[in-house]
Amino acid sequence: MADVLDQAEVDALLSAVSTGAPESGESEVFSRARAKQQEVRTYDFKRPERVSKDQMRSLEAIHEGFARNFGASLSAFLRTIVEARVATIEQLTYSEFIHSLPNPTCFNLLTCSPLEGQICLEISPLIIYPIIDRLLGGSNAELFIPQRALTLIEWRLVERITNRAVSTLTEVWSSLVEVQFELTETESNPHLVQIVAPNEVVVVIGLELKMGTRAGTLTLCLPFNVIEPVMSKLATQSWLAYQRKAPSKEQQQRLAANLKRAELDAHVFLAETTITMDDL
Repeated sequence: MADVLDQAEVDALLSAVSTGAPESGESEVFSRARAKQQEVRTYDFKRPERVSKDQMRSLEAIHEGFARNFGASLSAFLRTIVEARVATIEQLTYSEFIHSLPNPTCFNLLTCSPLEGQICLEISPLIIYPIIDRLLGGSNAELFIPQRALTLIEWRLVERITNRAVSTLTEVWSSLVEVQFELTETESNPHLVQIVAPNEVVVVIGLELKMGTRAGTLTLCLPFNVIEPVMSKLATQSWLAYQRKAPSKEQQQRLAANLKRAELDAHVFLAETTITMDDL
């Protein structure tokens, strides 16, 4: 049988009800008004954000430097203006990244010693075929973009472009960590390549490349397990803007060589005067 309340306990309960205050020691009753004051944020466990917003901004700043330098390198190599800029940067799963790519495409795998693992560098057919056409002396005026894999000869031409991208990546990343990028494998079908688990988080950086009237994308995929060892440096250093280093001796020599190959039309006018035929 339940215990019977005495008169003192009954009076205490009535007093609490009349004042609206809970008895001391009791937990507060949940209310809708109090719940509305709390900030509730959604979280997708299938796509965890393992890289903070500050670190994402740091990566974006570094690769803005990559875009500038790579655009300048391509412009000198192709002898035409090539514009490059960072268009997007986001966290995806590796499966989402692969399914976002065209097939076939120009898909490259890079090692980044001493960091473990591999990163991906993809150049879309919309810009890679105009670049190939430019290398072969074409004008890109009536260029048709074929829906096929690159031939062996085309891969050899594209390798000259990807090697410049690899060299530029090594240069800009040296401001963060000494790392040596190296091209190890090429593939036309990205679905055949799996460098990490499908649900592994990757940072995807999309660059827009423009050459004349043609435009396409260059996409970098950085798996989290590759960049994890340097995440602390991204968090502690300020990357508000990419600081260009003084050009190396190799860069100066390359610039001088490109200038020597440049053609310049010069017109010279000597002093003019009027003379008679007898004087002539």
